[in-house]
Amino acid sequence: MRLLLIRHGQTPSNVEGLLDTAAPGPGLTELGHRQAAEIPDALARENIGGIWVSSLVRTHLTAAPLAVATGIEPTELPGLHEIAAGELEMRRDHEAVRLYLETVFAWGLGDRTPRMPGSEDGHEFFARFDSSIAEIAASGVATAAVVSHGAAIRVWVAGSATNVPPSYAGEHDIHNTGVIELEGSPESGWSLLAWQGNPIGGSDLIDEDAQDPTGETLDEALDED
Repeated sequence: MRLLLIRHGQTPSNVEGLLDTAAPGPGLTELGHRQAAEIPDALARENIGGIWVSSLVRTHLTAAPLAVATGIEPTELPGLHEIAAGELEMRRDHEAVRLYLETVFAWGLGDRTPRMPGSEDGHEFFARFDSSIAEIAASGVATAAVVSHGAAIRVWVAGSATNVPPSYAGEHDIHNTGVIELEGSPESGWSLLAWQGNPIGGSDLIDEDAQDPTGETLDEALDED
């Protein structure tokens, strides 16, 4: 099957650079709604068989225009939730961002033992995200649209794609409504087909002023003060 992993549209917390991961989470900015509105036309040639979202509001809002265009009701899977920041929740300082990103990308690079302060470790993250992907695969659809979150998508791809090095995800950014395309199955593994880091509607939907650490390359995020 083909997986289209779509990052949600821009939120106010993305603009401010906050580690905002708790439910229900914020809605979308005006730009975020415009990004979401571009998704149906951009994916019009795809034979999408199902739409899946996380438990956070921003993924539901992002998926809504595609759901209307396709007539497919999105299915919520809690395992697609963003990587929980725990004790770092709603912080934006350099120390918190560094700890968050160094922890999650350690998981993607193969060391799943570090635990986010007050939250999950890598084994727990991959177990719940893998479980959701397995449920999507079991649906039997040929192409699945999955609206999830910046850190969760990147770390899962880093640990799951077999045809690129694990460091690839940390070296490539993903803006709001960027799409990562994979092919495979839980049994045979996943191959990365395309990393479309810009918004699905085009680069003119990028907010260059947003302080968005979970969407930037690892070096860019860790270099910021």
